[in-house]
Amino acid sequence: MKTLEYGLLGRTLAHSCSPELHGLMRPYAYELVELEPDAVADFLRHGDYRGLNVTIPYKRDAFALCDSLSDVARQIGAVNTVVRRADGTLYGDNTDYAGFCFACARAGISFAGETVLILGGGGTSQTAQAAVRTLGAAQVVVLDLTGAHTYAELPLHRHCTRIVNTTPVGMYPHGDDAPLVDLRDFPACGGVVDVIYNPLRTRLVAQATALGIPATGGLPMLAAQAKYAGDVFTGEVLPDDIIETALAALLKTRENVALIGMPGCGKTTVGKRLAAQLGLDFVDTDAVIAARAGKEIPCIFAEDGQEAFRDLEEAVLADLAAQGGQVIACGGGAVLRETNRRALRWNSRVVWLERDLSALEIAGRPLSAGGDGALAQLWAQREPLYRALADVRVVNKGTAVKVATKIRRQM
Repeated sequence: MKTLEYGLLGRTLAHSCSPELHGLMRPYAYELVELEPDAVADFLRHGDYRGLNVTIPYKRDAFALCDSLSDVARQIGAVNTVVRRADGTLYGDNTDYAGFCFACARAGISFAGETVLILGGGGTSQTAQAAVRTLGAAQVVVLDLTGAHTYAELPLHRHCTRIVNTTPVGMYPHGDDAPLVDLRDFPACGGVVDVIYNPLRTRLVAQATALGIPATGGLPMLAAQAKYAGDVFTGEVLPDDIIETALAALLKTRENVALIGMPGCGKTTVGKRLAAQLGLDFVDTDAVIAARAGKEIPCIFAEDGQEAFRDLEEAVLADLAAQGGQVIACGGGAVLRETNRRALRWNSRVVWLERDLSALEIAGRPLSAGGDGALAQLWAQREPLYRALADVRVVNKGTAVKVATKIRRQM
C-alpha cells in the first residue's frame, strides 16, 4: 500500500466526509483506507502512515494493537485516533469522546442528574457511556440486540430523560427505516443524541425536533472529533472556533434548502434567486418529473392520473433529498405523502413560502384550476402540513431578490 500522511481506516467508507472536514481545518493530506478485517492488524502495525482515524468496526482492534493509550481511550476501551511515534510505536487516543461532549453542549443537552438510555453496545456506545457518566448522569441504561439487556426491555425504561442512539439504524441509504424508539413513549425525555451524520437529520432527530425536544445529529460530533484528532496528529491545538467554521462550509455542500408552499406561490422564481445568493444548484421537482415522464405535468395528470404523478414525485424527491448543495423547489402537493416529508427532513432546511391565495399563479396547474373554491380546499388540506414541516416561514411579498435575501437571513 502506498505511503500516506493521515487518513481514515474502516471497512466501508464511500460516504465519509472526513477528508473534506480535515481539509477545511488543516493543510495535511488525508485519505480513506478501506480494509477487510484480516488486513487490519498488519496495516496498523506495519503500514506507512503518520496518523489514522479509525472507524467501525475497527476501534477495538486499534485499542488492542496500540503500545500506549490516552487515559480516555483506556477508560473507554476503544481507539479512534492512532499516531505512529518517532520510535515506531503506536499511540492511541479517543477523540470521539470530546466530539460527543462538544455536540451535546452545542445542542444544549446536559446529563447531570439525568437517566440516560443508550441504544447499542459497540465502540461508540462505550464512548457515549463514558462521556455521559463523566458529565454527571445519575443512571445509564444500555440496550442492544443481544446480551444481558436487549431492546425487548424498552417498555421498562420509558422514564428515561435522555436518549442516545449509537446504532446504524436510520443511516443512509436506510434513512427511512423506523427508529428503535418512538419518542412519544418517553414523555420525560428532554434531549436526544443520534451519532449518525448521514442523513443530517435522522427520523429520530426529526421526531425530537417536531416534539420540541433538544436534539443533535452526528455531524457536529464528527467535525469536533476531526479537529481534536488533528490536534493529536500534529501537536498543534487549534481553537474550537474552527469547528463551527468547518461545519458551516461542509453544510453548504451537504445540506439542501427545500422550498414548500402552495402551487403558484413563487417557489421556482424565488428559489433561483436564493440559489444564486447561496452559490448552490437549483432544481425544480416538477421539471425533473416532466423530464423523466417525457411529458408536461398537465399531461401526466390528464393521461395517467394524480396517483401516477404522486408516485413519480415521490421517486424524484427521494433521489434529490439524498443529495446536498441544492435549492429544491417542491411541488405544492409534495407534502401530502409522509414518505416525502421524511425525505425532505433528511438533509434539507425546509422553507415554507407563503403567499396570499388571491395572488397565486394558477395557469397550467391542474389542481388549482377550479378557482377560489378549489384553492381554498387545497389550502385547508395542506396548510397544517406546511406548518409542521417548515424550519423557516417567509411571506413572498416584494421582489424575488428581496424575498430570497429574507430567507437567507432567517436560515
